[in-house]
Amino acid sequence: MKDIIIKGAREHNLKNISLTLPRNNLIVVTGVSGSGKSTIAFDTIYAEGQRRYVESLSAYARQFLGLMNKPDVDSIEGLSPAIAIQQKTTSKNPRSTVGTVTEIYDYLRLLYARIGIPYCPEHNIRIESQSPEKIAEKIEEEFSETVTILSPIVRQKKGTYQKLFKDLNSEGFARIRVNGEIYRTDDEITLERYKKHDIEIVIDRLTPKDDHSRLVEACERALERSGGLLIVTGTKNNEEIEKIYSSNLACPICGISFEELQPRMFSFNSPFGACEYCSGLGIKMEFDADLIIPDKNKCIADGAVALYRNFLDGYRSQHLAAVANHFGFTVLTPIKDLSKEQLDILMYGSPEKIHFKVSNGSGDTEWSQNKPWEGLIPQSIRLYNETKSEYRRKELEKFMKVSLCPKCGGKRLKDKALAVKIEDKSIIDLTDLSISKAEEFFNNLKLTDKEYEIAKQVIKEIKSRLKFLNDVGLGYLTLSRRSGTLSGGEAQRIRLATQIGSNLTGVLYVLDEPSIGLHQRDNQKLIETLHKLRNLDNTLVVVEHDEDTILNADYVVDMGPGAGVHGGDVVAVGTPMEISKNKDSLTGKYLSGELKIEIPKNRRKSDKFLKLSNCRQNNLKDVSVEIPTGVFNVITGVSGSGKSTLIYENLYPALKEKIKSDESVGELDFEDQLYENTKEKCNLEINSEIDKVVVIDQSPIGRTPRSNPATYTKVFDKIRQVFAETKEAKIKGYGPGRFSFNVKGGRCENCQGDGVIKIEMNFLPDVFVECEECKGARYNHETLEVKYKGKSISDVLNMSVEEAREHFKNIPQISNKLKTLCDVGLGYIKLGQSSTTLSGGEAQRIKLTRELSKRATGNTIYLLDEPTTGLHFHDVKKLIDVLNSLVEKGNTVVVIEHNLDVIKCADHIIDLGPEGGEFGGEIIATGTPEEIAKCKLSHTGKFLKNILSKN
Repeated sequence: MKDIIIKGAREHNLKNISLTLPRNNLIVVTGVSGSGKSTIAFDTIYAEGQRRYVESLSAYARQFLGLMNKPDVDSIEGLSPAIAIQQKTTSKNPRSTVGTVTEIYDYLRLLYARIGIPYCPEHNIRIESQSPEKIAEKIEEEFSETVTILSPIVRQKKGTYQKLFKDLNSEGFARIRVNGEIYRTDDEITLERYKKHDIEIVIDRLTPKDDHSRLVEACERALERSGGLLIVTGTKNNEEIEKIYSSNLACPICGISFEELQPRMFSFNSPFGACEYCSGLGIKMEFDADLIIPDKNKCIADGAVALYRNFLDGYRSQHLAAVANHFGFTVLTPIKDLSKEQLDILMYGSPEKIHFKVSNGSGDTEWSQNKPWEGLIPQSIRLYNETKSEYRRKELEKFMKVSLCPKCGGKRLKDKALAVKIEDKSIIDLTDLSISKAEEFFNNLKLTDKEYEIAKQVIKEIKSRLKFLNDVGLGYLTLSRRSGTLSGGEAQRIRLATQIGSNLTGVLYVLDEPSIGLHQRDNQKLIETLHKLRNLDNTLVVVEHDEDTILNADYVVDMGPGAGVHGGDVVAVGTPMEISKNKDSLTGKYLSGELKIEIPKNRRKSDKFLKLSNCRQNNLKDVSVEIPTGVFNVITGVSGSGKSTLIYENLYPALKEKIKSDESVGELDFEDQLYENTKEKCNLEINSEIDKVVVIDQSPIGRTPRSNPATYTKVFDKIRQVFAETKEAKIKGYGPGRFSFNVKGGRCENCQGDGVIKIEMNFLPDVFVECEECKGARYNHETLEVKYKGKSISDVLNMSVEEAREHFKNIPQISNKLKTLCDVGLGYIKLGQSSTTLSGGEAQRIKLTRELSKRATGNTIYLLDEPTTGLHFHDVKKLIDVLNSLVEKGNTVVVIEHNLDVIKCADHIIDLGPEGGEFGGEIIATGTPEEIAKCKLSHTGKFLKNILSKN
């Protein structure tokens, strides 16, 4: 079949649409936000393709994969197995890196295990192999008393090994050591099947200097049975020690032995390779005394211990009073006046027994006890390790300092693994290179004929993956970069590169705005990559707003005409040229130039500024820059040039510290500040009135389905108040709490206010069925009887923002907040829509709305990161108006952005570059868009010059 034929699609807001899409084409689905693009691409086409594929598998396989619900569509013909490459960020696990996500690190581990050359970590000389005689001599030098020679035959492997024990017994071996314990081979030894075990044969027990030939023979037998390894246990200087020897590799000077190189030796996720001190994380998180007691001028009673929220509340505070009394100070003594000994006891504890008397509120003793004081820091460590609450762990992490591991220096691996090199580079040295530099390294790698024969296939896979990553504009990333720090666009392009590397054909790929975070200069690389994927006889359905991607598509589907209830129709289909000539298509009007975002006639000027200097984090090269206040600033530059580093790792922390304000909307990930204390801080001069800094990021507005736009923007509080003031509510005595679905009283207790009940299936996915009692309304019958203008509280939650604004038009406190949501292009979302179904761009605009609805001080600085994510040309126009309204009130807006329509409307641009990664980190140009356009070194300037000339 040549086409994908969709008939009667009604999922979400789709209005029973039918659509024919040509297979083996690059198809772009576009339209205003909320018009139904993602619904047709992901919730209909991808969902059905994935569902059919998974249904074809066995019931056993399905329990691991899960099933997707069948979309509301009559039929879809011509579907292939579907793969979705979405915006969602990669794993937040600190162990996950670009190298592990792309599987390049797995190939590197294999490469180093096969052709890596081990060096002595201490003497930096090449390791040589050892004969049994040489090992025997080393043992004689090391040990003078009786030793046990062991042959390790099982190392960290699962199983019960009953047959192995019997075989060893029949071969004449009397003793074995299992997991550190000595047993006879004829003993009943029971091992857990799914736990990892170590098993060693006891070859001999002897005194080394008494019988050299017996020792050599024992070494030979041990090496033969284990494949080249032996373990010696014995006493040296009255201390029990254990040493491992290898017939393969050992340093001729210090005798340090290497076992045969294996890929797991180079894994920081395996105990065989991970640094023992930091367990392969590369960092150590430790409680910091200065964070637990930040203000030394305060006393304990005034709340000096920031770890305890309220000194007067809780038994721990009564512990502190007892400690103070015992060691000669009081809770009224300022911390700075404590002696060093007293402060050490307060922080680290004392073995002395202290009389603790903890009473209840009425003064009666609840219990009295004599015991040692454990100290604030040991207590914090214990609580952190014991708690199962993620919230509590996050709270405690605020008092922790994160530093590079003192043993491995942040390199994650053991010394031995780091001492294995290829062309003088350890595996971590290689992953610390940018992807473009790593590709250059492998292109110039010189190997012997033998090494080449062994490694050619591995190197081919590594080079092809590095090339794919370079081709999608990610050459500036390093393979050691933590995946949790990647933007949604970077993460999506990494997955895209991985898919190209798989060389699959006949697959349906569904992508969600792959151009996010990509500079215009790199757009062509991405488009070429998409064409490569299509040329492998694959079909690509791409949800996209980027003009270049739309113009380079084979086929375009324009959804609309509006958002939400006003969308869900196919407005136009055809080639980009046909779309641009279609008078009904809003996208077409922007493509043809009939509609456009106008350039401001006047640029705002300011003589007040924030001056940043000595910015050296990541790739920034001692940058100094002035950011004018009271104007619309845009930070530009190619991907990886240092934009986020400048704003979020320099400006934001410096402002927060300077003005003692942090009203961030959302969350700056704790991971982004892992190495903050290892870096030199920048300097900040403020020549302006700034009273608070607000970060508006793209993190979700809530982690649970209960969180929604109404609750997040606080408009639901006002709505509940309105219902509480109705005549019916007053007669029944209902307050605002009656209309909350989060607390008992008014909600349906059968579903606890969810509206649905989750039914866990065995090998099928969990099923959510409508609550039989409330029929999905969330509230009980009595609550639903209370109505405002004929609508119940449940009806209001199911309204779109636009509908609710009309419904509450006579109540300014509600209608004004809803108007702000409409102004940022979110009139189509439902008030009660689950936060987990909102995109990053939608979440960011909801946060922006919450800020806009606050009373403006005129002295706020707003920091935004690519707010145009997920926005159509028409919605970008609305967003620019909103940002300008903030500036008009005297505030400062700083936006990191690649969208040229936003850039051309800026008052002041700071352009970083010239390239990404190590070739970036410099200020290329500053000034108005017209001034940037004249800068020949600026990549942004070249594109700005074209767009300014068109206008």
